[in-house]
Amino acid sequence: MSRILFICLGNICRSPMAEAVMRKLVKERGLEAKYEIDSAGLISYHEGEGADPRMKFHAKRHGYLLTHISRPVREMDFDLFDLIVSMDDSNWERLHRLAPTVEAETKIVRMTDYCRTHVIDHVPDPYYGGDQGFENVIEILEDACEGLLEELEKLEGKV
Repeated sequence: MSRILFICLGNICRSPMAEAVMRKLVKERGLEAKYEIDSAGLISYHEGEGADPRMKFHAKRHGYLLTHISRPVREMDFDLFDLIVSMDDSNWERLHRLAPTVEAETKIVRMTDYCRTHVIDHVPDPYYGGDQGFENVIEILEDACEGLLEELEKLEGKV
């Protein structure tokens, strides 16, 4: 089983959306037994809260239900998860500082490295923006999660 953890700053917009997109893709392909998917944030400010209401609204318009409750990333996550997926360079750098070992650092990847159609270097934080920012995030995450799942399935086929 592959365990994937999506990370953003507060775990109320981008990472729970990535979690929902990936869960849906995995379910549609009948791969639920092969993947464990979760998300977390780099700050604990929103710990215990659900996703941002604006993100929930836009997610629902695209057929996603955001039920995740925000939690901060923990040191043990570096042991529990096979991939730790950051939404932007700031998250990526902070995760590298938090990683307890060099081996743990090798698990950290950038979400946008898996985009197939979007040419972008980060998933922008929609928190301080308007509706279009949330829509943009969903489009990017759908693209990147498709690419990530495709890559994981390809790698499994080679083993």
